[in-house]
Amino acid sequence: MSASTSPFRNPSTASSVLLSDVSFAWPDGTAVFDHLDLTLNAGTYSLIGANGAGKSTLLALLAGRLEPASGSITLSAGADAEVGLVTQDPQSDPRATVDAALGIADVRSALRRIENGSVDPDDFEIVGDEWDVEERALALLAQMGLPPDLDRAVGSMSGGEATLLSIVAALMRRPSLLLLDEPTNNLDTDSRARLFDAIEHFAGTVVVVSHDLELLERVDATLELYRGEVRVFGGPYSHYREVVDAEQQAAAAAVANAAGDLRKQRRELVEAQIKLDRRARTAATAEREKRVPRIIAHKRRSEAQVSAGKLRNMHRTDVDEAATRLDAAREEVRDDRTARIVVPEVEVAPRAQVVVDDRLRVDGPERIALTGPNGAGKSTLIADLIDRERIVVPYAFVPQQIVFDDPSASIAGHVAARHPDISTQEVRAHLARFLFRGNRAERTLGELSGGEKLRVALADALLGDPTPKLLILDEPTNNLDLDTVTQLVGALESWRGALVVVSHDAGFLARIGIERRVVLTRQERAR
Repeated sequence: MSASTSPFRNPSTASSVLLSDVSFAWPDGTAVFDHLDLTLNAGTYSLIGANGAGKSTLLALLAGRLEPASGSITLSAGADAEVGLVTQDPQSDPRATVDAALGIADVRSALRRIENGSVDPDDFEIVGDEWDVEERALALLAQMGLPPDLDRAVGSMSGGEATLLSIVAALMRRPSLLLLDEPTNNLDTDSRARLFDAIEHFAGTVVVVSHDLELLERVDATLELYRGEVRVFGGPYSHYREVVDAEQQAAAAAVANAAGDLRKQRRELVEAQIKLDRRARTAATAEREKRVPRIIAHKRRSEAQVSAGKLRNMHRTDVDEAATRLDAAREEVRDDRTARIVVPEVEVAPRAQVVVDDRLRVDGPERIALTGPNGAGKSTLIADLIDRERIVVPYAFVPQQIVFDDPSASIAGHVAARHPDISTQEVRAHLARFLFRGNRAERTLGELSGGEKLRVALADALLGDPTPKLLILDEPTNNLDLDTVTQLVGALESWRGALVVVSHDAGFLARIGIERRVVLTRQERAR
């Protein structure tokens, strides 16, 4: 398909985005951005950063869903320019129809009335310039691999289809700025390819938050959000990693050099003090033994004290300056890639029955991937195995959609309430293994990023007594930043129980050592 015929392209909407002196803080005063300046010309950008760094917050500011405390955000296309935002795990009323989810139900109804002879001015006002709205919607649905059915119930869609529908809804707005927050969540291989095509042929500015390495290699530039600042790297993720890894190697070397210099300065301070003390003792002995006249001895002692003070101050200044250089060097060493999730130790006998079902049998500590296209029923199968009690060992399940009953509860409070028989100290120690150490465990559930919610759910699930022997994860990499994916891979590599993972992320499955794949098809679900 050529760019000129793509339904994704709208050549009149190319626009640049300017953030000038933008500051934003949460109601509790926690600063997210402080005097942020950024210019984005037409093109495709990835936005990366640790979970909780503020990526989704920045997208919400760009979309106008949040207002900056100071500064301005402007689009060169003008105040009337449209912005399309696709959030993480988009939700629609399951009773709604596709046209309602796309925001065109009222226009369709007005068109039907006009076709049936209505001359009501209100109907014509509702339609406006959208006379081809149905054709555009059907074309976009088809291009994204969705059935061209505007009357279909949203509740019948899989998670991946819901994501695709939200992308179509954003494109229906003819946006000049398209913001995508983890758009490959739940998407199968074919759907991901369609998404990549949509991004490639979009004429405006695209900002995408994603952990999908293939998508991150398709961007024009990489934006990293770190410590409230955005840094622009002129290339894909691999270029960003090369630059940052080289910088971190240099930073580590600088720390080693600064630490060595500090040790040297401290040693010289001690040696100088010993030398001065030796001189003072010699002078005191000479004065006691009256080797020199008292007035000369007193003068020498005064001069020595002044000289000693200057020497001590000089060495102490050198030590202080060396310590300052070490602190500055350590500031450049990033700790966002070193955190490690620690899962409980568990053993499963090689031939022990774990899941007893013809559709998915698990024996011993197998590592199984449950795969298949969107709508094949992977999540439905997991739910059915749980409901029919086909799992015959203690298990932990982390679902695709993580929802907390009380978003105002703290992490520690939530997990403690879920496990009343476990002491507060044990809960705290367990949460620390999932990177919620100290005050981080006091954060409220409602303020957590998608990746942080995954870690809370995982910590909660694995705190069971007895310890789970089967871990079931449904699309666990959804909403995770790249470093947290690496942390999760490390945790699953050390997991010695049975493992069943629902995922479309081939790279992730390869990294966690999947031994067997169970592939579902839509035909099997129909049966």
